[in-house]
Amino acid sequence: MGLRLIVSGGGTGGHIFPAISIAQAVKSADPEAEILFVGAEGRMEMEKVPAAGFKIVGLPVVGIQRKLTLKNLAVPFKFYRSLRIAKRIIKDFKPNVVVGVGGYASGPTLFAASRMGIPTLIQEQNSFAGVTNRMLAKRASKICVAYEGMEKFFPKEKILLTGNPVRSDLSMSKVDALKDEAISFFNLDASKPTILVLGGSLGARTINRSIANSMDLLINSGVQLIWQTGKGYFFDAKRVLSSYNIPNVRAYDFIYRMDLAFAAADLVVSRAGAGTISELCLVGKPCILIPSPNVAEDHQTANAISLVSKKAAVMVKDEEANKILIAKSIELVKDINELDLLRRNIFALALPNSAAAIAQEVFHISKREQ
Repeated sequence: MGLRLIVSGGGTGGHIFPAISIAQAVKSADPEAEILFVGAEGRMEMEKVPAAGFKIVGLPVVGIQRKLTLKNLAVPFKFYRSLRIAKRIIKDFKPNVVVGVGGYASGPTLFAASRMGIPTLIQEQNSFAGVTNRMLAKRASKICVAYEGMEKFFPKEKILLTGNPVRSDLSMSKVDALKDEAISFFNLDASKPTILVLGGSLGARTINRSIANSMDLLINSGVQLIWQTGKGYFFDAKRVLSSYNIPNVRAYDFIYRMDLAFAAADLVVSRAGAGTISELCLVGKPCILIPSPNVAEDHQTANAISLVSKKAAVMVKDEEANKILIAKSIELVKDINELDLLRRNIFALALPNSAAAIAQEVFHISKREQ
């Protein structure tokens, strides 16, 4: 009989994709493992998890809105209702261990599991721990983190530095081997430096506006741009490009072959989400990070600073991006020495095989060693 595991959390890709990677690593080590996801109703995980081949059930839990709204009055009632549902799910499924990856659903699920005497593991993606994970830490058996110095949030004896699980097709050697294929795939000029711009799957208004307002700079820059706009901004990006004769910019609403995008890029411009940073470390790509100001506790700024302090990235503040981002990107992508320094320093921070390491810890605390 295989391990019985509940994985809970979600809300954003930064929580969901590590959760799926952990589940896949557990399944790889123990093909007979039974895995159930617990998410929040109406959130992204309710679609992404089944698409990855796992069963998921939803809780009515919601988060507190930052602005004053009557919706916040319902938050405690939905939490306690979710707690009751989580207890029933746990009683029915009988897990050996419960893993929380952050996000609304992980709160009631891990709280219920720990009260019922079931071992729990927390996976914290960011360098600034989320409120939910900080509250759950005292009851957790183990806390897997991606950054050093996390003892300021969690009990030191419970911390294990594993890194963040990312897509299995991403590594420096694999990406470097795809360079020629990537140049052909994106129809690029191999003699020109290439900048890859990522705003997340939904796009980023500030980054997109910075590009749209800098077309004159890009036309005469001698660099190429692969621009992932996000679905909500793609129409506007195409409209802007149609007003210019600018063949050195390739715009996409979403890039499905991220391995090829990284292979083509000499420099990556991105938000500072934990998952993206982990991928950039693994593929060893120099980057300019623009932390989103619209995230809980400004954790993206903390993520970016953790790299900048090690000379492994460059940071541009969101409010400065429109004025300096593209000019700075063009300048940096032409500076071979600075790119090489950033490449070496960011790759030194890579933590490969994170999902497998976390999976082994899951087996360890469940007393079912693999």
